[in-house]
Amino acid sequence: MNKTALVTGGSRGIGFGIATALAQEGWNLVINGMRPVESVSGPLDELRAHGVQVAYAPGDIGSATGRAAIIAAAQAAAGGCINLLVNNAGVAPKVRADLLETSEESYDFVVDTNLKGVFFLTQAFAKAMVAAKQADATFSGGIINITSISATVVSINRGEYCIAKAGFGMLTQLFATRLGGEGIPVYEVRPGVIKTDMTSGVTDKYDKLIAEGLCVQPRWGFPDDIGKSVAALARGDFPFSTGQVVMVDGGLTIPRL
Repeated sequence: MNKTALVTGGSRGIGFGIATALAQEGWNLVINGMRPVESVSGPLDELRAHGVQVAYAPGDIGSATGRAAIIAAAQAAAGGCINLLVNNAGVAPKVRADLLETSEESYDFVVDTNLKGVFFLTQAFAKAMVAAKQADATFSGGIINITSISATVVSINRGEYCIAKAGFGMLTQLFATRLGGEGIPVYEVRPGVIKTDMTSGVTDKYDKLIAEGLCVQPRWGFPDDIGKSVAALARGDFPFSTGQVVMVDGGLTIPRL
């Protein structure tokens, strides 16, 4: 029987790249997003074309009611506990403001989704995975967090985003430590500059920076670069590496002179 993965923010961008890679590996999918189902029918059908079951779980991970709806829909689609949680959904600041001008409203908006929401969604599924494992020793569960190089690379015009991603990295360490004894691995994939709708407004900026040597590999990253990394982790290719960070940034963060 196929395993089921929940990919938050999985109907476009990096999340869709991840969902596609998992579908190609035979995973049944629950796709979370904020858009109404009729707006994502195209991407969902593309995923179904790989011969897997695909359900949609709309909801805002930044709210308790949204998380409850996502959890209920995912469990219903999986017929119990999901096997894999991919925490990909996230938001950028609505306005890129200098650190000295960051508003409390923007801070709360970003952190509520990118950190608080992820924490409590992960907590809920971690509990369910532990219970499933205790009830059936053959149950296989795991968690993969999609963070960002912004966890360690400073951008002073979106400080709230960097803070949330840095906290997200610690979240990986915490849950990996708590769940290690339960046989549930937790990994972190840390993308660099990826060409998606989120980066469309800064395309010219990064085209120039990449041409000037920002990355060791002189190109943009793409959603399928992230998808391939997640698929390898989901397959269990790194069974003794829980809590580790996989950098998918074209060498951007290599210290260089």
